[in-house]
Amino acid sequence: MGGRSTYGICLGALSWKVAQGHANGTTLDGLGVVLACRYSDDEEGSPWSFVLYVDDRGDEAQRDALAAIFTGRLRGSQLEHFPWAWKESHQLAVRAAEIEIEHVPGRGWFRAGEFVEVRVAHPVESGETVTCVIPGHERSGREVVAESLDVRDEALEFSFRGNCGFESDFEYRG
Repeated sequence: MGGRSTYGICLGALSWKVAQGHANGTTLDGLGVVLACRYSDDEEGSPWSFVLYVDDRGDEAQRDALAAIFTGRLRGSQLEHFPWAWKESHQLAVRAAEIEIEHVPGRGWFRAGEFVEVRVAHPVESGETVTCVIPGHERSGREVVAESLDVRDEALEFSFRGNCGFESDFEYRG
């Protein structure tokens, strides 16, 4: 944790689908969140720059609660896993978007409107571990290879084929 990135710059996208949850009495069941991010090992403190996409199916209270949880404004155990919440970071935007998530083991995909799309090609077959600061990487899960990773936002823009990923379940408490 905290080691140097393979190429010195980390660009990526993460997704969460709330199976069951609430914040301050607001139910979040079934809603999704996507985060597009970047950081450079060579930038002082390697702060994360990120755009957070919250599920537009939620009402204003639900979207606000998701934003508070995933930016770290609402304190809880997720702060132990979100580097953008516990270190210096640049929140570029929080946007409501149509979130679609299919966390199919070894073949999942997710999308945040026209901004972000990720498709998993297959699990990593070698057993080699990718060591990075992917939140929850210390939990049991599976290394995967992405068929595609596309981020198209005025705040962040990049596209990759064949990059690494990780899939797992999570449980956060506040």
